[in-house]
Amino acid sequence: MSRTEEVVDGIKRMILEGTLRPGDRLPIEKDLAEALGVSRGPLREGVSALSILGILNTRQGDGTYVTNLDVTRLLAPMEFVVDVHGDLSASHTHAVRRLLECEAARLAGSRISDEALREAADLLDEAARIIDDEPERHEQLIEIDIAFHRLIATHSANPVLSGLIEAFAGRTVRERLWRSLHEEGADRRTHEEHLAILRALEARDPDAAHIRMANHLIGVEESLHDHLEDGDSPAESPSAD
Repeated sequence: MSRTEEVVDGIKRMILEGTLRPGDRLPIEKDLAEALGVSRGPLREGVSALSILGILNTRQGDGTYVTNLDVTRLLAPMEFVVDVHGDLSASHTHAVRRLLECEAARLAGSRISDEALREAADLLDEAARIIDDEPERHEQLIEIDIAFHRLIATHSANPVLSGLIEAFAGRTVRERLWRSLHEEGADRRTHEEHLAILRALEARDPDAAHIRMANHLIGVEESLHDHLEDGDSPAESPSAD
């Protein structure tokens, strides 16, 4: 184990043991280096690594603090993992996304608040207006799509599940936008499927919400699979950057 890894493990251990808590400021560099038995070089490298992971936050002129250790933030590096291995098969990414989001919809079916349901309805009302009046605004429709799915994930009341969905969401944006741009009727079909999910949530029917979400995401997967078999590629779309 390198000295930098020792710093990373040491600070993690301090957090797990409660010596450092969310929001706490780390001891000054000299004292922390002595406590961990390392020089200042490895200490700084370890702190930098933990900052990238969302565990620490260095404030210029103020010191380094333990973050609030928000689950979504800590799981953010998963997006990089998905990106690195995404070229193996987009179908793998979408299959995992479906498993996560269907479970989120099922949980949200009994946990989502009335306020969140109104927010979801407002999002879909805006999507309907764009589809009817300004159908070329594909990017905004994708933003609404992401917000709708994020709202459901958040109200699954499972922060780990929500964090994983957020990590996978970024990897699927290009494909979703590509479908919106290239497949006739895709935006309206997506909207109708979103409405079906919303109706199931409004009915407080977890099983129906799960089924409606599965129906929606399987349709997206099949559509992308068909186009990829024809030799098309989401990466070819310049508007999907």
